[in-house]
Amino acid sequence: MTVVFKITNIMKMMKMDKISKQNNSNNVGNNKKNNKIKTLSAAISKKVILDSITKLDPRYLAKNNPVMFTVEMAFIVVLAIGFFPNISREFVSQNPILYLESAIILILTVWFATFSESLSEAQARARVDSLRSLEKEVTAHKIVNDEKEITVASTSLKPGDEVRVYTGEIIPRDGLVNVGKAFVDESMMTGESNPVFKEKGDHVIGGTKLASDKLVVEISSEAGRSFLDQMVSLIQNATRPKTQNEIALTMLLAGLSLIFIMVIGTLLFFVHFLGYKADIATLIALLVALMPTTIGGLLPAIGVAGITRLGRDSIVAKSGKGIEAAGDCDVLILDKTGTITEGSRSAVAFMPMNKFTEKDVGQAAFAASIHDTTHEGKSIVDLAEEKKFIPPLLEKIIPARSIDFTAESRCGGIEFISNKKAILNKDQEEEFKSVARTIIDKSRNQTINPTIEDIEKDIEVASKSRVHDMLLKLEQTKNEVKILKGAVDVILDLAGPNVNQAELKWKAQEISKDGGTPLAVSINNEIIGLVALKDNLKENIREKLNEVRTTGIKTVMLTGDNQLTAQVIAKEADVDEVMAEAKPTDKLRRVEEEQLKGRVIGMVGDGTNDAPALAKADIALAMNSGTAAAKEAANMVDLDSDPSNIMKVVKLGKQLLMTRGAITTFSIANDAAKYFAILPAMFVGGNPKLQMLNIMQLHSPETAILSTLIFNAIIIPALIPLSLRGVKFKPEPPQKTFLRNIVIYGIGGAVLPFIAIKAIDMLLTVFIR
Repeated sequence: MTVVFKITNIMKMMKMDKISKQNNSNNVGNNKKNNKIKTLSAAISKKVILDSITKLDPRYLAKNNPVMFTVEMAFIVVLAIGFFPNISREFVSQNPILYLESAIILILTVWFATFSESLSEAQARARVDSLRSLEKEVTAHKIVNDEKEITVASTSLKPGDEVRVYTGEIIPRDGLVNVGKAFVDESMMTGESNPVFKEKGDHVIGGTKLASDKLVVEISSEAGRSFLDQMVSLIQNATRPKTQNEIALTMLLAGLSLIFIMVIGTLLFFVHFLGYKADIATLIALLVALMPTTIGGLLPAIGVAGITRLGRDSIVAKSGKGIEAAGDCDVLILDKTGTITEGSRSAVAFMPMNKFTEKDVGQAAFAASIHDTTHEGKSIVDLAEEKKFIPPLLEKIIPARSIDFTAESRCGGIEFISNKKAILNKDQEEEFKSVARTIIDKSRNQTINPTIEDIEKDIEVASKSRVHDMLLKLEQTKNEVKILKGAVDVILDLAGPNVNQAELKWKAQEISKDGGTPLAVSINNEIIGLVALKDNLKENIREKLNEVRTTGIKTVMLTGDNQLTAQVIAKEADVDEVMAEAKPTDKLRRVEEEQLKGRVIGMVGDGTNDAPALAKADIALAMNSGTAAAKEAANMVDLDSDPSNIMKVVKLGKQLLMTRGAITTFSIANDAAKYFAILPAMFVGGNPKLQMLNIMQLHSPETAILSTLIFNAIIIPALIPLSLRGVKFKPEPPQKTFLRNIVIYGIGGAVLPFIAIKAIDMLLTVFIR
């Protein structure tokens, strides 16, 4: 029973370490939380032991683990013989104590197997418990008429309600930030210790804590349907389903068990027919020794542990299917923006057409981006402000109608009636003054509050340019003014026939050669110039892609950028293949094309237009920040919303297959040594020449049987840490991995039993004497 206590202690330490690390990241030195952790650890320990004992039910084992079911049936037979040794004089010749000892070792073998499964499931439950600890009722400051606050329970909140959250308070429910900027501590959800910056329009998760300032949050989910509820449900559903490979391996083990039972049953009468003594305990020990009990005992734990390890990387798997497919992945389809690059393209330069200047492009780009709240749009405005490229008619541009950028239109900007008087509301007036003051340096602004008319005069002086004259001329007409920015080909199609296409395309090509993305800017049908956007590669992305490629996986980059820009980025990141100027439907078509070639496909996505491709892909990772359609279609959800985490999934899938293969190899290799330990014990008292088979020189048939059964039992708990942690993944060709595992787990698995069984036999000899 020493082994049992050791395993229990190891399990306790693992749980304490995991939970204490999480506790330290949130609130170091919090004594109350430490006490809760100790209580939780003790509760988990008891639950694991009780759960593992419950799984000893023969009905459960017959359904889920045929190998351990066979071992348990052997235990029942040996135990019955131990209590009733006179049941047969021909096949029962040993001391009854030997049968009882063998029975104890056999049931411990089964218990170690159920214990490993229960321990792995306990890790998944611990993840659920940590999420549920956030799912509690808190008080909320609900905003009612005239900005008044009333204190209510979070469970009473409904979608559309606004609440104000102050520093140190818990965000009561999922929602969107309406007012304010602050840092939110999401460590209990994502495991990331650094607070996340949130501002207007950003999504916040119920149960997370506000680390600074205050926010006004609009509730977006109903009680019981929050993101947290969905994650708890996903993790709970992820703990039990078996993968296709696991089912196939279970069926193979069941078939082997049946074959070995038939062989041993036949051998019982064959040995007796030849005149040798065949003891039932010896034959049962041989049966258990030959069966792949190690992999049979650890197989359930390996699958569940794989899902749990993904959870530590803030990735929730809906089932084991996606992880299993990741191990067989052939092609990895990656979106450029956000996966290979940082995903935050910034404006770095304005490139004018011949008739215009850099200032002209800056003014037009500023106007087209005034309502663009993306990082890209803000960077254009920031660059224009930095260079003091302010357009005239600012009092009309700010309240102008916004033309939203979409994946289909690939352009956006503003539209207004030039001679129509604009009426600014209070917020727009403040924005107007704020923008103007950052550009116009006038000493009187420091002493008096200028009127809008004063600022308009200052802007007219400061904005003298060709675009300035163009806009003022358009103001005299009654026509609509459209100031757009977008893809070069789209703006070209919208422009008039007089545009110099050769010049525009050449300048766009120059931007693309440097790995940048060109955006054309136009006023009505006149193209003013280009904005050069630059996105940086993600840190270590080249090394990560090389690791994936080394394992035999082909990488494909999809991007809406032009071919030249895509090729530059692909070369920098060392991607195998590029698909440029890709539309949303191209993702689905590419997945289908690769699958028709018999390949296993992995991809990431976050938009509704990604949902069909995610549903079709074998490994589909959706971003937490993405749409509900994407998360529903995918078989995994990334809480960190980091698209490059798809490579973590692929590595873990490879590791899962390697672990299963390594332990299977080790289990089969073990049988050879155990065979040579048990076989000599079968022929005691027979032909002396057969005693030559006793190459291990074991002391007696009794010690041979017990030594083999003890080794067969303790090897299962000894390999529990490996099954939970997984075999170490190395980025190398599959052939090299296979050969290394054959040497370590094949040859090692064959040699270790000889040493261990002999050592156990020597110890038993000491006790017997």
